[in-house]
Amino acid sequence: MNRNIFIANRLREVLLNGHWIANTNYKEQLSDISWQQAIQQINELNTIAALTYHINYYLRGLLTAFETGKLEISDKYSFDLPEITCKDDWDKLIQDFVKNAACFIEKIEQLDVEVFEKPFFDEKYGSYLRNIEGVIEHSYYHLGQIVLIKELIAQ
Repeated sequence: MNRNIFIANRLREVLLNGHWIANTNYKEQLSDISWQQAIQQINELNTIAALTYHINYYLRGLLTAFETGKLEISDKYSFDLPEITCKDDWDKLIQDFVKNAACFIEKIEQLDVEVFEKPFFDEKYGSYLRNIEGVIEHSYYHLGQIVLIKELIAQ
């Protein structure tokens, strides 16, 4: 299996439809959360909505970078979640997340295998492989938080 297909499948696992590593994925976890639960604050933890926005921020930013050739996302803006005040706001965030996840996965599938060893927009960021694997690891990290926060909300 080509590296691009392998990595796209790993992204698909965590973001849209897998069960292998975490026995769940973002799309599945977000599907049964009400907008009130999504914004419910548990102590000092991030909300489920904030974590969803955070991962989506990077997916959208990376898609833009692939399109423009410029990586212009910044960690300091990655939790700047617009206020969610109703079901429509939450549904829009989920729809945007799912769309960006699918587009990002498709983009990775279409990459030439040789690109994975090349610098990711700038040599200071390391290789494409390192950064895309970072997206996978980062996504699993926050998926685990979402699962735990859902359990705390259900108590």
